[in-house]
Parts: sequence; C-alpha cells; structure tokens
Amino acid sequence: MSELNWVSKEECLALHSMLIARFGGADGMRDEKAFETSLDRPLQHLTYGDPPPSLFEIAAIYCSGIVKSHPFLDGNKRSGFVTAVLFLESNGYQFEATEEVAALQILALADCRLDDEALAQWLKANCTLK
Repeated sequence: MSELNWVSKEECLALHSMLIARFGGADGMRDEKAFETSLDRPLQHLTYGDPPPSLFEIAAIYCSGIVKSHPFLDGNKRSGFVTAVLFLESNGYQFEATEEVAALQILALADCRLDDEALAQWLKANCTLK
C-alpha cells in the first residue's frame, strides 16, 4: 500500500464542528482519550495487523472507533462516518451512496448489527476511484 493520507485530529474536530453547526447538537468533547484512541486505531491496525487492513478496512476502523467510543457530546455517528469518507476521498476514492442509505448503515454499526468487516465491504461497494 502506498503512502496514505491520514485524517488529522484538527480535520476531525473541524468536521465535527461543521456537522454540529449544520445538523444540530452540542459541540464539544466528552472524552479526549477516547477521541485520540479512535484516531490512533487505524494506524495501529496497519502497523500490527496480520494481514494489514485494506484501505476500506482502515476507513471502517476510523468510523467504528468514533461511533462506538462516543468521544463527542453529540454527533458521533455523523462524525465517524464523515471521517471515514474523508479518509477514502483523500486517498483517491469517491463515496457514492445516498445519505439515507449511509445513515442506515451507520445506525446498524452503532446498534452492533454491522461489524467493521461488513462496514468495510459496504464502503468498498459504494466507492469508485476518482
């Protein structure tokens, strides 16, 4: 896998604030450590995973880390999903599913009806190379 473009803490925080401003909710951090861990998990999986995760698995790890650890006061599902999409788009892919379909998938992830592997497969099926 070539050099990846990772999502920075600043980018994720800016995305979260933008989503809260647009869709509502409380803007702020509930758990700084959970936030940092969520952003560190993808690199840990890439470094120590055997076999290393695919690009889509990394995106799913970003998403599930934020969705399941609830680092923000509000908007964790939105922020996790958009962070995954930003990661994919900054690495050469275009996400193409509708908001409605994406919302159903992320709700399934949050409710533990969808695991990281299934999310990665869904992301892959809904992306094309730019």
